[in-house]
Amino acid sequence: MLRLGLTGGIASGKSAVAAMLRELGFSVLDADSLAHKLIEPGQPAYNDVLQAFGPSILAPGGRVDRAKLSSIVFNDRAKLDHLNAIVHPRVAEVVFRQFEDWQRAGMRDAAFVEAALLIESSIHKNLDGLVVAWCEPGQQLERLVARGLSESEARRRIAAQLPVEEKLRLATEKIDCSGSLEQTRHQVEALAARLRRTQSAR
Repeated sequence: MLRLGLTGGIASGKSAVAAMLRELGFSVLDADSLAHKLIEPGQPAYNDVLQAFGPSILAPGGRVDRAKLSSIVFNDRAKLDHLNAIVHPRVAEVVFRQFEDWQRAGMRDAAFVEAALLIESSIHKNLDGLVVAWCEPGQQLERLVARGLSESEARRRIAAQLPVEEKLRLATEKIDCSGSLEQTRHQVEALAARLRRTQSAR
């Protein structure tokens, strides 16, 4: 079983590519959703996050208010790094445990982990390949503003991630999401065909 990563900058088309891969029958773990679950009450990262950032990040009922936490960490690089240091190792543990479970169950197809910070978390170093979804930086900005972020907040979110050029340098496969969804789909279908040919030849 090939263990592959799927990453890309915020609003670059990564989630659309992940959805297409799922439609084509591939298993895709959403590491960003895993990270959100890990900071829920009773979960492994909850107490550490609460200790690091204080009770002001809590919503009524004791859950972490992710919007409040985001407003803190995306305005302070050191705090963002601290949050990532708490969460990333735990996410990696869950991801690789799931890959092992799939392999033991006899999965032969390629399987993916999708994460915005796949490279930043170093998870990519233990994978068999890395797919990078990308678009032009101006498109990222436009898409984020269309989602309701201010331009300054959108720029902060983009700046908090590794530049797309660095991600592309580490890519084993690249999906250009700057065109239409149909153009993106053609590239994903071609990738799926290549992966299945590779697996059937093994």
